[in-house]
Amino acid sequence: MSYNILSQDLLEDNSHLYKHCRRPVLHWSFRFPNILKEIKHFDADVLCLQEVQEDHYGTEIRPSLESLGYHCEYKMRTGRKPDGCAICFKHSKFSLLSVNPVEFYRRDVPLLDRDNVGLVLLLQPKIPSAASPAICVANTHLLYNPRRGDIKLTQLAMLLAEISSVAHQKDGSFCPIVMCGDFNSVPGSPLYSFIKEGKLNYEGLAIGKVSGQEQSSRGQRILSIPIWPPNLGISQNCVYEVQQVPKVEKPDGDLTQPELDKTEVLVTAEKLSSNLQHHFSLSSVYSHYLPDTGIPEVTTCHSRSAVTVDYIFYSAEKEGVAEQPGAEVALVGGLKLLARLSLLTEQDLWTVNGLPNENNSSDHLPLLAKFRLEL
Repeated sequence: MSYNILSQDLLEDNSHLYKHCRRPVLHWSFRFPNILKEIKHFDADVLCLQEVQEDHYGTEIRPSLESLGYHCEYKMRTGRKPDGCAICFKHSKFSLLSVNPVEFYRRDVPLLDRDNVGLVLLLQPKIPSAASPAICVANTHLLYNPRRGDIKLTQLAMLLAEISSVAHQKDGSFCPIVMCGDFNSVPGSPLYSFIKEGKLNYEGLAIGKVSGQEQSSRGQRILSIPIWPPNLGISQNCVYEVQQVPKVEKPDGDLTQPELDKTEVLVTAEKLSSNLQHHFSLSSVYSHYLPDTGIPEVTTCHSRSAVTVDYIFYSAEKEGVAEQPGAEVALVGGLKLLARLSLLTEQDLWTVNGLPNENNSSDHLPLLAKFRLEL
């Protein structure tokens, strides 16, 4: 399950978004029992929660989830922000191999001055067969600001680099990956397409167009090439760069001067490419449109907007690959999507007075997927 549960502090700081709501449904004392009831009802093995407020996490959320059999890991936002991301899993189903928090704020990188975070866990399924691969589960809440697509893409690259590092197996392949969260980007946007396609040429792209949250991008800067500075230590392939230390041991040297010059030129050309890539094959659990009508699904709905910004992405063989004879072996250790909880349309939600309401106590809907792990 991926669920942005709406931090109470953020609700109160942005009360203009909830003018449509009856006052009582906005109180935490009303909302939390409802959210807990939903979590109990759906009974997921793994929860990825966003906007988990630190004080509520300590006093209510974590104790309640532990009593339901979950082990909880939490990463608070930096800069004294009151909320963060949690990944909770049933300890009857998984054991914890590693916990890897990601902070998107970097004092040494002026671009990265926002306090968003991510969390990446490596879990080992508890199954009788000893051959089960680990599963990498990532959770994040990217920057909201629709006009700062440069920051959003860099935050995403940092999360992908950490996933690469955590999910990397001895044989060079990746273990199965599930990447959840509130990406503050809509389906079909450049950021969304980058996640799904594994590549993005961002040359000439306005920074306000990256997430697709707003239509107009008049007078906006276009993305610089490269988007983030080299000292971030993340390549255009969204992996951690091995810092190249120049070799100076041998006085005669292995390379002649002209060869060295040529190497320099190649490095510079690579750095100035406007192509981003990542090496995962990620699919979205949801298709974002109702099959019969083509009406958009939404994952969040309040006074200002009703859109999809929450996702569950998972590593899967792309359709068409498995059709080729003999390609079935490629799915070994993959995730097969078996079922998902239906989302609703904006119209559906306004018939119950939008979100939050008497029954749904966040301004987001929970996303829920059931997978089979191919061994």
